[in-house]
Amino acid sequence: MQHIALTGRVLKEIIVNIQIKHRITDEVIFEHDQNDNTIAITVKKAVEKKTILCLADLSGANLYRANLSGADLSGANLSGADLSGADLSGANLYRANLYGADLSGANLCGANLYRANLCGAKNIFPKIFRNALSILKHQTGKLKAFKYFTKLDGRLISPYQHTDYVVGKTYIADKYNTDETELCGEGLNVATLEWCLRDTKCAKNIAYCEVEFYASDIVAIPFISDGKFRVKKMKLVRIVPWEEIKNIIM
Repeated sequence: MQHIALTGRVLKEIIVNIQIKHRITDEVIFEHDQNDNTIAITVKKAVEKKTILCLADLSGANLYRANLSGADLSGANLSGADLSGADLSGANLYRANLYGADLSGANLCGANLYRANLCGAKNIFPKIFRNALSILKHQTGKLKAFKYFTKLDGRLISPYQHTDYVVGKTYIADKYNTDETELCGEGLNVATLEWCLRDTKCAKNIAYCEVEFYASDIVAIPFISDGKFRVKKMKLVRIVPWEEIKNIIM
């Protein structure tokens, strides 16, 4: 068998160009070239240069231990991305798609995750990053929250299920979603009064009702909830008079 000895080394560097594109328009938001370039290096350079990565397509990207502190990733597609160990402190992830992303060990302190899609996200959040509403799970006795309905000819109609509700009646959900990475899901959705008022913009044809339940009835308080959560059982106690509402919010 003939053996060939190879001597010397390759002196020419291979420059790799990586582009970050807009996930809707496919336009280039940022690009970077260097030897042994990676998507993590390119994103880091973009963040260092304060590039707005809003709506960037970073699906499936390997961002292991990447420094994304303070990055504007609102609306970005990070589905399936490896964000394990990444520094996302103070990052804007509003409406970002994190479906199936690996967030194990990621620093999410101060990150804006409002309306982000965390469905299927792996190893999401240590307990210290849970929603503040999780304190409800540790309370005793009857708890109170609110739910709103459309008023029509004296009826209370759910604007989503289009079913009638009656004051004084107890309701039990046949199905409910316990996944706290999902903002919306099956179950009896209740909320703070402030959330109800924001969501309805204080419309005149809306009835704001007080509901009662126990901590054991809570099935999910989504990590990114700004006031809404799910229970499996509740009692519709009363319609809250507008004068009382004004005293609460003013």
